[in-house]
Parts: sequence; C-alpha cells; structure tokens
Amino acid sequence: MLDVIKPATPIAPSLDEKALARALSGRHFIGGRFVAPLSGGTFAVVNPATGIEVGHAADGDAADVDVAVLDAARAQKEWAKMPARKRGALVAKCAAVIREHVEELARLIALETGKALRTESRVEANTVADVLEFFGGLGSELKGESVPFAPGVLSVTVREPLGVVGAIIPWNVPLLLMSLKIAPALVAGNTIVVKSAEEAPLTVLRICELMARVLPAGCFNMLSGFGPECGGPLVAHPLVRKVTFTGSVEVGRIIARAAAEKLIPTTLELGGKSPMLVFADCDFEKTVTGAVTSMRFTRQGQSCTAASRIYVERAIFDRFVAAVGDRVDAMVMGDPLDEKTDIGTMISAEQFGKVRGFIEEGQATQGATGRACSRLPDDPALSKGLFIQPYIFTGLPDDSRLVRQEIFGPVTCVFPFDDVEAVLAEANDSEYGLAASVWTNNLKVGLDLAHRLEAGLVQINQNLVVQANLSYGGVKSSGLGKEASLESMLEHFMHKKTIMVNYS
Repeated sequence: MLDVIKPATPIAPSLDEKALARALSGRHFIGGRFVAPLSGGTFAVVNPATGIEVGHAADGDAADVDVAVLDAARAQKEWAKMPARKRGALVAKCAAVIREHVEELARLIALETGKALRTESRVEANTVADVLEFFGGLGSELKGESVPFAPGVLSVTVREPLGVVGAIIPWNVPLLLMSLKIAPALVAGNTIVVKSAEEAPLTVLRICELMARVLPAGCFNMLSGFGPECGGPLVAHPLVRKVTFTGSVEVGRIIARAAAEKLIPTTLELGGKSPMLVFADCDFEKTVTGAVTSMRFTRQGQSCTAASRIYVERAIFDRFVAAVGDRVDAMVMGDPLDEKTDIGTMISAEQFGKVRGFIEEGQATQGATGRACSRLPDDPALSKGLFIQPYIFTGLPDDSRLVRQEIFGPVTCVFPFDDVEAVLAEANDSEYGLAASVWTNNLKVGLDLAHRLEAGLVQINQNLVVQANLSYGGVKSSGLGKEASLESMLEHFMHKKTIMVNYS
C-alpha cells in the first residue's frame, strides 16, 4: 500500500525553484495524489551548474509500477467513455493551467537540467502549453470511415483507444517530449503512466500535479526511477498496451524486444546525426544564423536534431567556418538561471565525461583542427559546474567516431564539398535518419535533395525544432512512428475496428 503524502507544493506559481524542488522531492504521482515509493528509496537530483543537490526523487520499482498501471487501467474505462471533444477540452484546459506556471516551470527545469533559462527552458515550458492546446482541439478528428462492401451491408470503421500507455521520456527536453506523448494519448482516450528521466524528474512531476487539477484522477500518473528497475517493469506490465520512448538506440532496441514479446505497438524516437548542406548561393548571413541555431549549442548540443555534420560548398567553406565560430564565440556561457546566459551546462558527470572524450579524440586526430568557442564562466560558484566549450572541428576523416556516432554534446564537424551527388552520398552515409537541412537559393536543387535525403524531417533554409502539427519521426536507426501531428494520435494511440451490419 502506497503512503499518501499530503500536498506541500504551492497552489499558486512559485518562482523559488529551490523550495519547489524540495517540496516535490521523494514522490510519485499516482491516482491524483502524491505517494511515497513502496521501497522508501530515493536518489539525488543535482544542479549540474553547481554540483549541489537540490532535491531527491522517488526510486520506483516494479511494485510502484504495478500500483500505477492498475490505477491507470481503472481510470481508463471511464475516461474512454467521455466524449472525445470533452476529453480534448480538458487537455486544452490543462494548457491554460500550464501557461499560468510557465515561469515557475522554466526556472525549475533550468535548475535540474542546466539549460539556460532565456534561450531554452522558458521556450520549452511555453511549447508544452502549445502542444496541449493543439491536441486538445483535435478531439473531433477521431473519425472512422464508411466502407462500400456489399448491398444490404453497412460496413464502417471506428477508432478506439488502446488502453494504458507507458511513456518513457529523456532528460534533454523532458517537458516538450513528454507533452508530445501524453497529449495525443489522452485525447485519444488512453490513460498514461510516465517514467521520468533520472536526471530530470521534478519539473515533469510538477506538470503532472498541475494537470491533475483538471483531469480525472488516474488519467495521468508519474513515476521516477531507473531504467531496469522502473522502466523495464513498465514496458513488461501486462496491462500496458502501448509504449512510447525517446532515448538511445541501445535502449530503444531493448524496449522493442520487450514489446515484441507482448505484441504491443511502440513509438521510438532514437536520435540522429543530422546533416546540414550549405551551398555557395545561399543567403550567407541567414545561413550562418541558421547554423548557430541548427547546432543547438544553446542546448549544449544535447538534441536529436542538432546539425552535427555540416557540409559546405568549397567556395565559401573558410568564410563560413570563421563566421560561425565568431558567432558562437559571442555566446555567453554561465549560470542557467541568469538572463544573460546563452549556454548552460551538460546534464550529468557521465555525459560530461563522454563528450570530453570525443573532443579529446578529435584534438588528437592528425590533420584535424578543433576550434573551442565561447568561454567558460569565471564565477567561483560555478567552478564545479559541468560546462564544456562548444567545439567546431574541421579536417576529420569520414570514419572518425565524431562523424559516425551521436555525441549529444556541443560538437559539430564541418566539411567542404564540390559535387552535389558526392555530398548527398556522404549525408546519407549514416545509420541515423532523423533530420536534415539544405541551405540554397536554388529551389530546384533544394527540393531535389529534400526528396533524396534519408531523413524523416528535411527543412530548406531553416532548421526548427519539433513543432506541433508537423509530423516528426525518423527512419533507419532514428526510430519508428511519428509524433507531434494528428497522424500520431490516430495511427499510434488508437486502433481501428471494423463493424458490419447486414440489414438485408
């Protein structure tokens, strides 16, 4: 039996992110209330900018998963009976609640992830509300079809929810990527059990609590814990009828195998090594600005769609590399909660060490040049922070690990090219296929490459992050299924039933 914890979190928005982190500590959210983990265990949540513990998360296991899934299954029966437009209206109402708390959520996510408040965290918090509003308005689109079969027979299809959905979210943009899973699932009539990322469990817990002020108890449940002990049991639970996951290819394969044993559908978004193709006829200043955005250095490169391989036509190669480096040099690295900061920290010591290893390997590669950009903060209070200068590498061989593997850090490799067909082959020579961008004023060239690039999302003269109402998902090792669109709700969170009536 889970111990219910009396609410200690503020009803009104709180701008004291440290106090809020403490208030949220040590809790799951199940059945519309905070509960303690059955084991009583917790683990530390650390501010990566200072190395100081700011709270602790409930350490969930299979027993907690069972309680949450059973509660979600009970709630789902009534939730599915509710008219779809009413479900959508409630999800849209959740968006209004989130908007009231945007600044609070932005400060809290900056505290636990190290992402800069102005350039990243506040944007992400606002996007959550946008996603909830978008899917909230789609309740009337859960339509079936009339199928001409035979005279005297009425044949129709209807769409029905799957049941309980297990969602496992990452730490890089936990609010946004969670919203892309929970919003369509809820509007479609499913209930949700989310397993948060170990490194970023608190802000999503707060969102769960805020949405529970609107949704019926048990529709949206939140667990924290580690993959094998909490995520694994969630995927394996017999009442979980769908799993949606964002994370590494390695873990995605584990989840896919476990889901296959149950013959349940999965949506997997597994990362990328996204190419950016720059032609000499591009709008140079716009493209330089676009490259800085595309590299996602404000997110420390911790982005699946980051332009980590940039191919530049030789005529402008040197000028382009210099201009991009100068732009990144001007970016301010510092306290994520400071409005002047452009670039915050890496998420964890483990990720910091991994990225440093890639950088050191690039620096040791014969013929390669790595330009370190921006400057590490000199504030003594940040001396233990996980800050890494962004690096722009040139001269790397095609078989370098920096070129082949997803680094998930502020590292970009830039190459010159002379031939369109050759650069297309290089861009496609990757196990990943999530995103790509082409920068040219020749629309014929741009559209031709857009069709031939092996990626689920190709943009010409821009490289925006995932947006509501645009189908998002990769090919090859970048995953299975789509997110962010009506398609994702209809095809990935519902099944189609055929009903036939013989009236002859």
